[in-house]
Amino acid sequence: MHPLHQFEYCPKCGTKAFVERNEKAKQCTACGFIYYFNPSSAVACFIRNSKGELLLVRRAKEPAKGTLDLPGGFVDMHESAEEAAQREVKEETGLDITGCRYLFSIPNLYPYCGFEVHTVDMFFECLTESFDRAKAEDDAAEIIILPTNQLNPDDFGLQSIKKAVDHYIK
Repeated sequence: MHPLHQFEYCPKCGTKAFVERNEKAKQCTACGFIYYFNPSSAVACFIRNSKGELLLVRRAKEPAKGTLDLPGGFVDMHESAEEAAQREVKEETGLDITGCRYLFSIPNLYPYCGFEVHTVDMFFECLTESFDRAKAEDDAAEIIILPTNQLNPDDFGLQSIKKAVDHYIK
């Protein structure tokens, strides 16, 4: 199925003349506008304290509500991936991070309200001195602190996070 199958109307002129151009784009036969479907950017953070422990969260919302997750989310407009990592960690845990190092990325399909959002999930290792002030906020239902050797990819609900945890522990 074409990634833009749910989009029938041209976003530029509004006519119902928005047809498939190729596997990545649709074109309006009325005004000629071509829209290329590109993935959204998202971040996820492996947060370590000075003891080498990792801070995880339990998801408060669907998809995968109740499963383990890494703090993170979508990159906002006019924001770098590193700024998004800092903001998302603060929003979900209340913590300020002192270091933020890019690790790797994984393509993903994120289900949102019946729509598959294609994303590029960028993973970071973030540092903070202590988890003492961490509290579950925003999309997080609970804070979980574990040593790295107790991480199990099967405890995580989202596919890209499972893959990232597996990659991280190897």
